[in-house]
Amino acid sequence: MKPEITRNLWELLWQEYSARVSYARTYEQMITAAGGSIANDHIAFRSLRTTVDSPHGKVNLGIDYLGQLASALGYEAVGEYTFSETHLYARHYRHPQQEELDLPKLFISELIVDELPEAIAQLIHQTVAGDNLLNYSAILNAFDSNAQRLVKQLQKIFTRPWQPPKHSIVEKVNAVTQYGAWVLLHGYAVNHFTGYVNRQNTPQYPDIDTTARGLAKLGVPMKAKIEGDIAIGLRQTATEAVIEVIPVLDDITNAEIQIPWTYAYYEIAQRYMIEVEPGKQELFDAFLGKNAQELFEITRLGFA
Repeated sequence: MKPEITRNLWELLWQEYSARVSYARTYEQMITAAGGSIANDHIAFRSLRTTVDSPHGKVNLGIDYLGQLASALGYEAVGEYTFSETHLYARHYRHPQQEELDLPKLFISELIVDELPEAIAQLIHQTVAGDNLLNYSAILNAFDSNAQRLVKQLQKIFTRPWQPPKHSIVEKVNAVTQYGAWVLLHGYAVNHFTGYVNRQNTPQYPDIDTTARGLAKLGVPMKAKIEGDIAIGLRQTATEAVIEVIPVLDDITNAEIQIPWTYAYYEIAQRYMIEVEPGKQELFDAFLGKNAQELFEITRLGFA
């Protein structure tokens, strides 16, 4: 896959995401106004590990679904993370030409549906079962010289491929797993982009602490705590999640109604040198499970 296709796809997703998450635009404006530059450390996506029937055969809606596309775009899985208490699993992907092509890492997580109480797992499964999944293998196999058209088709993958869930199902699932309710409502939409503090290149915001304080001064609601530690190579924090009005189905009439729910947040991250062997240091390029678990919780409805 040509690198410009990958870059153009992420740019389209950024445009869509930043139109919905005003905090990302505020960050961009703040850093550029200070003469700095913008770079993206990683993009995060959520999914559901459960198998459904489709016209293309059985499909696993979890990491496998998006991971195949990541591989087609040239990415490789280089790390994995388990969150047993919340029934989550994640992998992060890195492009072998990450620095050369200035490509973000990908962090793809999944809810292990079969580990949930049976009644909740059934509600999730009946909601996502259907025939609306895009066969992106066919899209890629039919690739022609029109790269712009291909990118537009691939962009459609990052939506909700099933019908809006019933209101009561969202509430019941949310009581057990806020992550699961989020995915039922948003599908494969971007969960967050991440401003890369190391690349800001402005003395006004030299680190994550000054950057977070700068955003707060501009009225951006920030997570109270910065996760991680310099000694272990990564510190992360984020804005609160924006609230959107989301379509669901009324349980009595089956008509579409609107409810308020969390969508995405904007994360900022700073990476540090760590010792990988005696006398040798490298910039930490992975993720920390504890940090990720804290950030998952930002989309909990009513987060503060």
